[in-house]
Amino acid sequence: MINDSVVYQFFLNLYRFKNKGVGEKNKRGFLDKLKDQYRLTIFNDSTFQSVWSMKLSRLKVLGAFSMVSLIMIILVTFLIAATGLREYIPGYPDAEQRQLMVETALKVDSLEFELKKRDDFFQGIKAIISGEIPEDNIVYDTASESYEVNFEEYNHDSIFQDNLLAEQLNLSIQGSTRRSTELSQIHFYVPVKGIVTNHFNISTEHFGIDLVSDPNARISSVLEGTVIFSGWTLETGYVLYLQHDADLVSVYKHNAELLKSTGDRVRAGEAIAIIGNSGELTTGPHLHFELWHRGNAINPEQYIDF
Repeated sequence: MINDSVVYQFFLNLYRFKNKGVGEKNKRGFLDKLKDQYRLTIFNDSTFQSVWSMKLSRLKVLGAFSMVSLIMIILVTFLIAATGLREYIPGYPDAEQRQLMVETALKVDSLEFELKKRDDFFQGIKAIISGEIPEDNIVYDTASESYEVNFEEYNHDSIFQDNLLAEQLNLSIQGSTRRSTELSQIHFYVPVKGIVTNHFNISTEHFGIDLVSDPNARISSVLEGTVIFSGWTLETGYVLYLQHDADLVSVYKHNAELLKSTGDRVRAGEAIAIIGNSGELTTGPHLHFELWHRGNAINPEQYIDF
């Protein structure tokens, strides 16, 4: 007959053995669980015979899924970058839009360059008619005791053309010893028939007069001369500067259209522009007309009957 103490010891040892296995199993780490091996088997449904099998683990499945995802991402990125599929992405510009953007950027850059070039030249013209010519640009002629402006340094500007130099344009500056014809003896043509709405006023830096006339009226040259500037500026729009004899320069601003180009020779009374409303500093269609003599602005109404 089996002793009760022996039976008790047997079940106690069995209990300890079972709890020891569970404890060790619970102590396994996450990586160990990923390495647990499994077998994927495909059976024939009719015969229950194994057709195909493969050993797997969680770690292998996770690695395979990551590799497939990476390959898919690389493949999709390549297809979008190397083919026209990117144009179907919402918000991505198509080829025509990109070409238009490039052309617009180039046009804006060209316009900025042209504006700067014209504004620089305009400032140079203002310096010329105000007598602020640098000494480096003056050539002294000891035979005639007169000063002549040397235009050779402006050849790179593409503004003074060869035909202008051929006309032997000579801008006088303050300090010239040449004798000028009395302005009162000169017959000026009226640039345009109209009403003077704003008069000459040096105190307000309005160095000319404003004339309002019929729409599309033709503007005429007040004297025979040469166009020294024909172009567009931001503030005064389409502008003409004409150099005349007797050290005179006439200025025509805010035109709608220019009929003459830089270097053109014009006759007195010849149409040179169409009255307009161009530029930022304008309040309506009109002609802003200025008359300069030896670098000084003079009142046109003292010499021209408007």
